[in-house]
Amino acid sequence: QLQLVESGGDLVQPGGSLRLSCAASGFTLDTYAIGWFRQPPGKDREGVSCISQSGDIIHFSDSVKGRFTISRDNAKNTVYLQMNNLGPEDTAVYYCAAKRRGDLCSLYAHPYDLWGQGTQVTVSS
Repeated sequence: QLQLVESGGDLVQPGGSLRLSCAASGFTLDTYAIGWFRQPPGKDREGVSCISQSGDIIHFSDSVKGRFTISRDNAKNTVYLQMNNLGPEDTAVYYCAAKRRGDLCSLYAHPYDLWGQGTQVTVSS
């Protein structure tokens, strides 16, 4: 069974940090690009960050650039999203997704083949 599982979501104060994890089971991530997406309540899903299979290509949305960091540990079959200086606008369900032919990555959702169930991030005082 192919599965992605997000973890690390929590309630955090403005200015705080969280690290989200995206762990693969049933397959290995080393040939996949991984994207992080989020869906705020009542809003559409948007791309946040992505990383190519080797980690040499990384993208961030303008809204998170300079605050978020994406990384991968293929030996652990896991991709991470480090989120710093969080604000209420970052409140959303965060999803990770895997894309075959992972030499490139994209912040558009449609190229991704497999999606996790999401983890809730809430930024509030």
